[in-house]
Amino acid sequence: MNLAPTVQFRASPVTFRGPPTRAAAARGGGRGGGGEGPIASSKATSSTGSAPSRRTRRPCMSRRSVVVAATSSTGGGGVFVRRLRFAATGAILCFTGVGSAVSFHALHRGGIQSIGAAISSVTVPAPKASGSSSSGGSQVASVRQLSATQPISGGGGGGGGRGIALTAGSFLGFGAAAAGGFTTSAAEASGTGDGDMGGATVIGLGARADHSWLAQLTADPETARFAPNRSSRQVKSGHYVRVAPSPLTAPRLVIHSPAMAASLGITEEDVASPAFSAFFSGDAAVVPGMETWATPYALSIMGKRQTSNCPFGNGNGYGDGRAVSVGEVVVEGRRWEMQLKGGGPTPFCRGADGRAVLRSSIREFLASEAMHNLNVSTTRALSLVVSEGGDVVRRPWYKPEDAITGGRDKISMDDPRLARFDEATRRQIIRQAASQQRDPDVMVVEACAITTRVAPSFTRIGHLDLFSRRAATAGPGTPQHRELEQMVRHAIFREFPEVLEAHPGPGGEGGEAGAAGGVAPEAAAAFLRASAAAISDMVAGWLRVGFCQGNFNADNCLVGGRTMDYGPFGWMDAYDPLFAKWVGSGEHFAFMNQPGAGVANFAVLAASVAPLLQGGEAEAQRIVVEAQGVMDAAVADMWRRKLGLAADAPDARAAAAALFDDHLEPLMRAGAAEVDYTLMWRQLAEVAALPQDAADADLFAPLRAAFYSAPDAAEVANWTAFLRRWRGTIGGDGAEAAARVRAESPKYILREWMLVEAYTAAKERGDFTLTHELFDLTAAPYAEGSDAMAAKYYRRAPDAALNAGGTAFMS
Repeated sequence: MNLAPTVQFRASPVTFRGPPTRAAAARGGGRGGGGEGPIASSKATSSTGSAPSRRTRRPCMSRRSVVVAATSSTGGGGVFVRRLRFAATGAILCFTGVGSAVSFHALHRGGIQSIGAAISSVTVPAPKASGSSSSGGSQVASVRQLSATQPISGGGGGGGGRGIALTAGSFLGFGAAAAGGFTTSAAEASGTGDGDMGGATVIGLGARADHSWLAQLTADPETARFAPNRSSRQVKSGHYVRVAPSPLTAPRLVIHSPAMAASLGITEEDVASPAFSAFFSGDAAVVPGMETWATPYALSIMGKRQTSNCPFGNGNGYGDGRAVSVGEVVVEGRRWEMQLKGGGPTPFCRGADGRAVLRSSIREFLASEAMHNLNVSTTRALSLVVSEGGDVVRRPWYKPEDAITGGRDKISMDDPRLARFDEATRRQIIRQAASQQRDPDVMVVEACAITTRVAPSFTRIGHLDLFSRRAATAGPGTPQHRELEQMVRHAIFREFPEVLEAHPGPGGEGGEAGAAGGVAPEAAAAFLRASAAAISDMVAGWLRVGFCQGNFNADNCLVGGRTMDYGPFGWMDAYDPLFAKWVGSGEHFAFMNQPGAGVANFAVLAASVAPLLQGGEAEAQRIVVEAQGVMDAAVADMWRRKLGLAADAPDARAAAAALFDDHLEPLMRAGAAEVDYTLMWRQLAEVAALPQDAADADLFAPLRAAFYSAPDAAEVANWTAFLRRWRGTIGGDGAEAAARVRAESPKYILREWMLVEAYTAAKERGDFTLTHELFDLTAAPYAEGSDAMAAKYYRRAPDAALNAGGTAFMS
């Protein structure tokens, strides 16, 4: 179709500057629903102008390349012209309209501002009907002429003597009018790249939007009554509340994931634009066509449903306290949802400020992408933006001396009070003493930041848990029961669409139908089994790489088995089966107990879906029993792979289980000398590669670097006996076994002391060098890396890090 709109307007002379510089800044945040503590200061305001450029200014010339694209809503028939891009410079002017009423918008550091315009004509034929499940389609306009014939008036342009000045620092700022105008002609859209609104660039994300959560589920009926929905209140029904994020003041991009940006179709040029920083710091108006919302869900801990966490005592106030979804897009056939963590208060903030801070934002950004590169299913991180305009909050944390020494009352190994105990007992006493000093002891002021996390879906077990509770109270045939059915069907649609294709359900049309129709009992059962497998694979992956989630409640467990909520997480240094960073983890969320916590979460999911199963609760219980077997098998197969046993080896899982449970795990746990989990596993590859006739001393030598203190002769003998037994079990080619071990045991993980160094440099000096260095390091965690990186990061944790507040543990 030939779309040829003609847009006529008059503007002041246009000044072009060089491309915007890349920004680098960071994020952090307290844990829990909506953040904690009051906003201490939010005084700074963003400027609509841009900082002076060091590049030479060039006057605008006529006949510059211009790209215009148009999209049309099939629902209302109105034409929405999205943007005008000056391709030679990357400057963008957005304008939207219905019929002949068109308004212009300037992108600048503060977001999007209306300029206003009198338009003589905008002519775009209606687009072809779209076959997608979204409410609108899009077509690309081929622009033949753009002439300056009509004056700009009204709006943010100030009218009269003010016009548009295109600048690098703020895509469109405002400058004094000067004589003359400009005419650009003979330009046309190529249908690809920046000119193609079908491509998911920053501004073009709206053209690829497909908000299935809003289209398929039910809105809170009291949204309008409580607008703008930025304070704690009861949400008694509905799957979402429309709430706009609260933008950061003077946002600065700290770091982004090029891989994740590419998956969204966002180019590196787009990432460098102010539009990117603005949108992903909460200025939702920058990208027309996107929607924003927050969701309610319930809390269950180890299978027990809770309401005490809710400020109203009934579960109606719990949900996304500081996470705001800013849209779903479909790019190259794959759906992505984007969510701002630290996006400001929502109805579920429980009286808190809804903000995240730089410290925890750096941790979450780096951990999300590191986990992805470790080949463990996870939500992703797109970007980290920090406020440089005074948005700060107060958070409880640990005194600097505690972060270094572990507290003023730290007990050391040579403490005379411990002289009568052996080394292993002394270490245990020290750990127990440290656990009693774990509460933060100072309030610190931290800059607000936002991490944008991305996933195919953020559907939590807690979502289904909430609507199951409401359906159980109301009974069959009620709106509450219908909302449960909608929630289950949407979860299947988002995570396991093949289930809907196989079992469309009454009134449904397969995977394309989304929430249309009901949920067939067969679909409900297949959904549960698929979720059990995904959760099991995720948890087994955590054990494989030494990760403890720390707060593995049902609301922090996605039905698709994807790691999320990087709050009190941690990678383990010295092996401890009860390791956890968060002081509130208890033993139930400790490292080696995570499989049990995963099954407990799944039991909540099964109970929530039970009303839709043919056999009801009895069938749900049978599926939970199956899930326990699935979890056990996933963990057993992980140990097989990690120990380097080939899949086709006779009784490989059983042999691996015997090696680990009866020999290796007791050695790691009970030895007087603590052993580093990551180093020990990685160094096993060196042992596997040794000649068959290697001497005992040679067998143990590769492991010595993994111990935090020198093992005695008896301990060395025990380890050597295990190594000989293990080498006899793996058999065959030692080089092949070594390669299998390296493929499952990373060389580089995000140890907490590394993260502390990175966010401390960022907070205290504005230096993000270490943040970027750790991002690069964990991009290839199984590679050997450079000698410099190995010397710096492939080593045991410093002794102080094993006991320091905020490093060894956190609240």
